[in-house]
Amino acid sequence: MIHSKIIRFFSLAALVAGFSTLAHAQATRTWVSGVGDDANPCSRTAPCKTFAGAISKTATGGEINALDPGGFGGVTITKAITISSECFEAGVLVSGTNAIIVNVPNASDLVVLRGLDIEGLGTGLNGITILTGGSVHVENCTINHFTQNGINFAPTVVGSKLHVSGHTVIRNNNGGNNAFAGIMVRPTSGAGVNVDVNGVQLENNANGIFANGAGGGGAFNVNVRDSKVASSSNVGLVAASNGPAVTMAVDRTMVVFNVSIGIASSGAAATVRIGNSTITNNVTGVAALGGSTMQSFKNNQIAANIADGTPIAAVPGGPLN
Repeated sequence: MIHSKIIRFFSLAALVAGFSTLAHAQATRTWVSGVGDDANPCSRTAPCKTFAGAISKTATGGEINALDPGGFGGVTITKAITISSECFEAGVLVSGTNAIIVNVPNASDLVVLRGLDIEGLGTGLNGITILTGGSVHVENCTINHFTQNGINFAPTVVGSKLHVSGHTVIRNNNGGNNAFAGIMVRPTSGAGVNVDVNGVQLENNANGIFANGAGGGGAFNVNVRDSKVASSSNVGLVAASNGPAVTMAVDRTMVVFNVSIGIASSGAAATVRIGNSTITNNVTGVAALGGSTMQSFKNNQIAANIADGTPIAAVPGGPLN
């Protein structure tokens, strides 16, 4: 009798442990739906309601997918993960706060945000904020109407990277506050940070892209290619630093209708290089300020700007502009 009870006890304990393990198991791929429930396991047949609900049930390196259109809320990301919506409206709508915070610990942690409609309603703070480290890819997203930055890239980890591509649109951010930008790059510590912006539209922000060396981090690079920067209330593209070296390269990019300056460099540690680009219908086309360096590869179209900026230094051997 006693032996039988002991056997039953351990069998029951093993069964309970098995259910506990299943309850805490994380899937490589999870799903959210506009009609889901965060109490669900986030499977395709029982999807979750929000990204925040799904992320705890998704394994490191896994992927959260949108099963159908919906508003899936803000989320804080603390591990390598992909959040993707290829075919459906995947809304992230917030008021008075940040929409997506990326707070992964290592530069090697890969975070992909794809196909998201990130809306700040004119009261949200930042659309996407990257705080510690990681290699963050923003692809085919729309980031609209935040009071601070569309993307705030402020890593503390050496070698962190930001890639923005795939027809991403960043617009109507900052409310005219010149301290912010569509994309703000301001590392707060560490060096070797790189930013790549390819095929992106930045429209109606305070500054389009602001490479800001005042955050206390090390030297970093920003590359802008095949993009459009338009109608900024201050500067379209700007690299500014009196401390760590900040370098911006601009290639095959249209910079138009910016209220102050199309492309600017500012401070002795800032360098901007421009090639194959159109800079027109700004108040000032280009300006090198405060002992900074600006160079043209002499194959640009710089014309029809209302005022002339500081002449840019020539790269030897090229034609005018």
